[in-house]
Amino acid sequence: QNRQGKTRLSKWYVPYEDEEKVKLKGEVHRLVAPRDQKHQSNFVEFRNYKIVYRRYAGLFFCVCVDANDNEMAYLEAIHFFVEVLDAFFGNVCELDLVFNFYKVYAILDEVFLAGEIEET
Repeated sequence: QNRQGKTRLSKWYVPYEDEEKVKLKGEVHRLVAPRDQKHQSNFVEFRNYKIVYRRYAGLFFCVCVDANDNEMAYLEAIHFFVEVLDAFFGNVCELDLVFNFYKVYAILDEVFLAGEIEET
């Protein structure tokens, strides 16, 4: 999501209705966007899960994981994903995600398989 809450990329590994997806994305944005990067962690409890997120420029990369999953592994996976995007696009930006979404999804599928970290 960007700072305005517009989702640029989403992948769901649990089935939800479209209305529920919109509601969940809004809730996650309201939790993550106002947080202070310098004084708060990159982990937020959310319902029975945890949101692991990292902000790069104006984009928030968020992953919802089980409460007992390793947050640090997912934080590193987010960073790895962004590094791969940077290498592929040459300093990736929001417009790369918008106009090359099919390539971004292919890269995402190489990093995460069925919601689990594939590469570390």
